[in-house]
Amino acid sequence: MNYIGSKLSLLDFLDSCITDIAGKKNEIFCDLFAGTGVVGKHFKQKGMSVIANDIQYYSYVLNRHYIGNCTKTLFKGTDNIFDHLNNLPLQPGFIYNNYSLGGAGERMYFSDYNALKCDTIRKDIEYLYKYNKINDDEYFFLLASLIEGIDKYANTASVYGAYLKKLKKSAQKNFFISPLDIIYSDKPQYVFNEDASRLIKNIVTDILYLDPPYNARQYASNYHLLETIAKYDNPKIKGKTGLREYEQQKSAFCKKASVKKVFADIILNAKSKYIFLSYNNEGLMSLNDIKEIMSTRGQYGYFTVQYNRFKADSNRQYKESTTVEYLHWLKCD
Repeated sequence: MNYIGSKLSLLDFLDSCITDIAGKKNEIFCDLFAGTGVVGKHFKQKGMSVIANDIQYYSYVLNRHYIGNCTKTLFKGTDNIFDHLNNLPLQPGFIYNNYSLGGAGERMYFSDYNALKCDTIRKDIEYLYKYNKINDDEYFFLLASLIEGIDKYANTASVYGAYLKKLKKSAQKNFFISPLDIIYSDKPQYVFNEDASRLIKNIVTDILYLDPPYNARQYASNYHLLETIAKYDNPKIKGKTGLREYEQQKSAFCKKASVKKVFADIILNAKSKYIFLSYNNEGLMSLNDIKEIMSTRGQYGYFTVQYNRFKADSNRQYKESTTVEYLHWLKCD
């Protein structure tokens, strides 16, 4: 998934730096702002127990599958269930009625066919779960497969803050759902859908990895449509983009007035041997802010790497094509 702040391209850098500071004998890795789960998945594959958390429900769904699902016994054969979902008679629902030309008359987030397909599959997944034809693990496996799959057919410039005026090539293709990978593990894995500032008080970990929002862009508004597909709760929507209400999901990390306090609270309340913070050189907190706050808990330092800027809009003008990512580290006293 093309996601704001994704660390997919930085996994080798993160792994190398974290291992350099924390060593290789840690058992529990916490990804407190998990997003699509790419960092947690990496450390799960390395044999660690992972605690994954995010306040966005679509993110919880993805992590509930990638982190929470560990067994080989999900369905006796995935081909049959995915064949079933892909061959259902198409039925209109909330997505078609509000986010396609055929339904809304203006919001072209998906082609008519893909919006219908999304609704049809989403409703059937809920039916199968409601009537106990699939268990919890299978429910999140199917729902995560739908969310990650349909995102590839969205008629957007990577985020859902706006839709394109004409269907781009990838959005013109017909969507079909296919199974996501299952990462097997014999270690306990934990997934939460909570506010990070509350959860941090109730968990203990060897390594705490923090990747909060860096600037004023709220993830809730940029990915509102994925949230609606995940919850399928027929929300009240407003405006040209059909935005759902997200007041309770706004992050204090996106506000200059509150970011230092909320960050300091997390550092103060963390019960961890090592803390790592991903943050770039254009974030709301300065290098000195971060150093001052983290140094209160122990030995502090940082690594840097230059990487290509995330561009949700290819027409937007940027001063630089690259940015500097800092990985701040702390060995807690």
